[in-house]
Amino acid sequence: MSSSARSRKLFDRRILAGAAAGALLKLHPRQQIRKPVMFVVWVCAVLTTVAFVQALAGGGSERPGFVGAVAAWLWATVAFANFAEAVAEGRGRAQAEALRRARKDVTAKRLQSPSHGAPFELVAASAMRKSEIVFVQAGDVIPCDGEAIEGVASVDESAVTGESAPVIRESGGDRSAVTGGTRILSDWLIVRVTANPGEAFLDRMIAMVEGARRQKTPNEIALDILLAALTIVFLVAVATLLPFSDYAAFVSGQGAPLTVTVLVALLVCLIPTTIGSLLSAIGIAGMDRMARANVIATSGRAVEAAGDVDVLLLDKTGTITLGNRQATRFVPGEGVTEHELADAAQLASLADETPEGRSIVTLAKEKYGIRERKIHELKARFIPFSAHTRMSGVDLEGREIRKGAADTIEDYLDTRGGRLTPRVRATIDDIARSGGTPLVVAGGKRVYGVVHLQDIVKGGIRERFAELRRMGIKTVMITGDNPLTAAAIAAESGVDDFLAQATPENKLSLIRDYQAKGHLVAMTGDGTNDAPALAQADVAVAMNTGTQAAKEAGNMVDLDSNPTKLIEVVEIGKRMLITRGSLTTFSLANDVAKYFAVLPAAFAVTYPELGRLNIMHLATPESAILSAVIFNALIIVALIPLALRGVRYRPVGASRLLRHNLLVYGLGGLIAPFLGIKLVDLVLVGLGLV
Repeated sequence: MSSSARSRKLFDRRILAGAAAGALLKLHPRQQIRKPVMFVVWVCAVLTTVAFVQALAGGGSERPGFVGAVAAWLWATVAFANFAEAVAEGRGRAQAEALRRARKDVTAKRLQSPSHGAPFELVAASAMRKSEIVFVQAGDVIPCDGEAIEGVASVDESAVTGESAPVIRESGGDRSAVTGGTRILSDWLIVRVTANPGEAFLDRMIAMVEGARRQKTPNEIALDILLAALTIVFLVAVATLLPFSDYAAFVSGQGAPLTVTVLVALLVCLIPTTIGSLLSAIGIAGMDRMARANVIATSGRAVEAAGDVDVLLLDKTGTITLGNRQATRFVPGEGVTEHELADAAQLASLADETPEGRSIVTLAKEKYGIRERKIHELKARFIPFSAHTRMSGVDLEGREIRKGAADTIEDYLDTRGGRLTPRVRATIDDIARSGGTPLVVAGGKRVYGVVHLQDIVKGGIRERFAELRRMGIKTVMITGDNPLTAAAIAAESGVDDFLAQATPENKLSLIRDYQAKGHLVAMTGDGTNDAPALAQADVAVAMNTGTQAAKEAGNMVDLDSNPTKLIEVVEIGKRMLITRGSLTTFSLANDVAKYFAVLPAAFAVTYPELGRLNIMHLATPESAILSAVIFNALIIVALIPLALRGVRYRPVGASRLLRHNLLVYGLGGLIAPFLGIKLVDLVLVGLGLV
């Protein structure tokens, strides 16, 4: 997501202008019937409009001004509800437009055979089909989503992620996926296309953030059904009031039957219009907040599920630790000084381009001042690190130095008649038990000592896990390390549990075990071997840098490829659920004040005793009814920012959170309408409108 889209204000002038026009278009009955509560308000607005026209023609017993005012504010109520939804959709369209600018129909270099140097033909990217092969090189825009099958290149993905730093994409491993619309900065790639036109990742992202494929979530559907049931109950109750008022007026000999306008106003004030008007906007805004965090959710269901998650599976590397093991100290063997070990370790690491190798070079510089080396005078032959040998080293005149894993160096020593000393073996065991990784430095038969590599736990991660624990969420660290190392890192980071020496089968089994116990599980992944577990998890966040298989298995994609984003995803999901619950509580609570305004006004003439319920001392029955209807419309506008921004989430227990929301939104929803309706009444009287 572009940085401009992420930083867009809550209300943008262009979005508001588009939303105002969209609110009017949504007045069409086909649009309104999707929202049962607001459809009833729409029908009521039509009825009062007809009554207004009749009153203007001299029919009926009501003043045209009163009927017209009620009709106008009922239409305003519907329009404000449409406006809330249109603003939420407009924010999504603004983000989609930023993504659409990144999608270009460029020319693709289609290869007949998947090999570098093979002839290619130029075709439009829109003509490329799944499984075809394209060649891209420095300066080219990648034409389609795909998987790198040969080569390595630096790629600018800022058009999609908003991040200016280039990333490396290469064949094999978990960083082989490329996205159409991104640009090659250096070198070249041969890419196998993984999506047909219209099915590319950018196309799916645009559809998601625009809300074109937004389906109602299970909780949203359940709440819709509840609101519809309440509406039907109040509709039946209000309908029975008409014959009751006729009978009451006949028996008492005073008053008059209720008019259509009064009945309509009573119904609109009784039904849960506030939450009914904002429910759709809350759901859209939840996906919008997720998109602004650079996470694309495939559905609102995934966002909602994130709010219900109570188990998080987190990869150790890159999530709990910084991702690269760092050299922290040199532990010399018998007859060797630390400086001598540091010198040998640095020489053996000069050709090691891994983060671990570079950290050894840096530690030797910082701790012992070993900086400049005249390599040409040493006549050195460097041996770079490889995954096959698991060693790096250097051959000098008269000696050789090797650095690598303990078992690898032990094999190296065996071939030269040497062996690991008891002191070095004890050091290796101590480092492993502490959660570190030992690398042994040797040369010929001589053992220089051990380099202690340590996974650095991210700062603040322990506090984040404590917050999750207060939220009732269990954290489980997933790692390929041995149990001793895993246990040490789990203790340091404060994670609740861990799975060591994890395999794809272990991960899948663990998720199923938790789900069988009734838990909702979330996890992140980026590799093909993560795909089965991602497919099984309730919330599965795939990294954008990961393989196509991982992205297809997940129900969310993190454009930033930041594994710790899973914690933020859960918080966004909970924020959406809390917002919906809080506004539902407020909506139901604020109906109480409307009862005290409308019911006495409707029956006060027939039953004067009901005048005692006019505790707000509203001026006249017409003023009371109109004040309640106006407040009912204005409160929707007042709550739109809260619906879009969301109620701030506090990492506390469920019971404490419930008490807080009942106090703020329950009691607040009970008190605010009394003040608001009275204020509107004073304004109407002051302006002489009633």
